[in-house]
Amino acid sequence: MCFSFGWLIQLLIWLVIVCAVVAIMRLLLPYLLNMLGVAGELVMRVINIIIVAIVIIFILWICYDLISCMGGVGPGYRTLR
Repeated sequence: MCFSFGWLIQLLIWLVIVCAVVAIMRLLLPYLLNMLGVAGELVMRVINIIIVAIVIIFILWICYDLISCMGGVGPGYRTLR
C-alpha cells in the first residue's frame, strides 16, 4: 500500500482538507474576534500558534509514514506491539 496511487490520492485529499480548514479559520477568526478589541488580538495570535502546531504535527505524521514505508514495514508501524 505504500506509495501506491490510492495512497497518493489519500495524501492529496488530506492536504487539501488541512489547507482549506486553515484558510477558513484565518479568514473568519479575525472578523469574529474583532469585537473583543485587544483581547481578540491576543486570542487570534494564540489560535494562529495552535493552527501552525497542528499543521506541523500533520507534516511530521506524513514524514513518519513515508520513512516507515521506505523501511518496508508499512505506514504507521509501531514497534511496541
